[in-house]
Parts: sequence; C-alpha cells; structure tokens
Amino acid sequence: MMSAGRAGALPMSIPPVRNDARPLPRHIAVEGPIGAGKSTLAKILAKELGARLVEEHHEENPFLASFYKDPQRHALSTQLFFLLQRFGAEGDMVQGDLFAPGGVVSDYFFAKDRLFAALTLSPNEMALYDRVYQTLKPRVLTPDLVVYLQARTDVLLDRIQRRGRTEERPIRADYVRDVAQAYANFFFNYNDGPLLIVNASDIDFVANPDDRAALVDVIRRTHVGISHWSRS
Repeated sequence: MMSAGRAGALPMSIPPVRNDARPLPRHIAVEGPIGAGKSTLAKILAKELGARLVEEHHEENPFLASFYKDPQRHALSTQLFFLLQRFGAEGDMVQGDLFAPGGVVSDYFFAKDRLFAALTLSPNEMALYDRVYQTLKPRVLTPDLVVYLQARTDVLLDRIQRRGRTEERPIRADYVRDVAQAYANFFFNYNDGPLLIVNASDIDFVANPDDRAALVDVIRRTHVGISHWSRS
C-alpha cells in the first residue's frame, strides 16, 4: 500500500497507477538504519534498472570495529573517515556517472552522515566535524529520489545477528534503537526532494519475488513528494 504524507505518518490511501512515461530519477539513494537492508535493495535496484551501483565499503574503515567496542573513544575518527569516503564517491558521480545509461543507485545518502555524528560525537568533536562537513556539503548533489527503509528495532537486531559480521557483534540494542529514531526524526523533516518511505519490517525483497517486484514497481512510479509504502 502506498500513500502520500509526512515521514512518520501512517499510510492513508492508494494513489492511482501512473500511466505517464516520466523518466526514472538519475540518482536514487537507498537509506535506512543498520540492518534495514539498504545495501541489498540498492543492488537489486541497480540490476533491475540497469544503473551503476555506488556502495559504501564499511570494511575499508579501519576505525569501525573499535568504534562498536568503544564508541566514545573512536567516534570522531570513524565519522571523519566515512565523511571523506562518501564525499569521494560523490565526486565520482559528479564526473559523469549520473549521465550514464540507467543512472546511479547508491546505498547511502551523504546528508545522513551528520545524523550519526550528532549521535556519537562530543560537543567539541561535533564542532570540528561540522567545519569539515559544511565545507564539503555544497559540492554534493541531492538525489533525485531517496528510498528510506524503516523497520522495528527487534527486526533490525535480528537481521544484524543473522548476517553475522564479526565487527557488529558488540552492537547494543539501545544503539540500534537510537539510530532508528534518529533516522525517523531526520526524514520527518526532509524536504529536499522526492522521498519514498518503505515499511520494511514485514517484507522480504530478497527471498520473496512478489515483495521484490512490488517494491521495485513502486520505486519506478515515485517521482514527486513524500510517499509511504507497505505490503498489507
């Protein structure tokens, strides 16, 4: 089910299927808290739409495993590494990927980097981080469509545990809950472009072909405004 409305609101109605032939967005960014499935969905979309996939590579961050063990000590180095990594990937897109056939699908959204920083950094660290972030932000493109995957905390924790990444074993339930809430707050106030909010708690777009086809179809038809979608 899909409906238009503000992030965080409940679905209200099913819009008519569009019969127009509007082109797909050139840059689709998939976002959501850890365990929501954003990287997996980005790969599926890139394949279905014939787009270039731009991925975050968490394994390249040498501070991440230490951060999960001791967030206060390693938060700043972890965030600055991710910030510069994401900015570098944005530079590649600016240089021509957005004009390639199929466009680009990314499994991150540059603006969300500050969301994590605000959760983990001390006031002095945040001031330093913001100086770097504000210098880079004007040179970053805004996606033509953001797909935001929401899921309950228990679902996120289960998915994190099932994928079994060694560096994620120390992750606490309260951290996952805080991250999920920060995402909800961020996208409640998002108005920089089209936004599709997907209830991902009770769908399986990996193993269930019907869920996958329905989600890809609604993404193809989302061009403007803020919309909600869920299977019911």
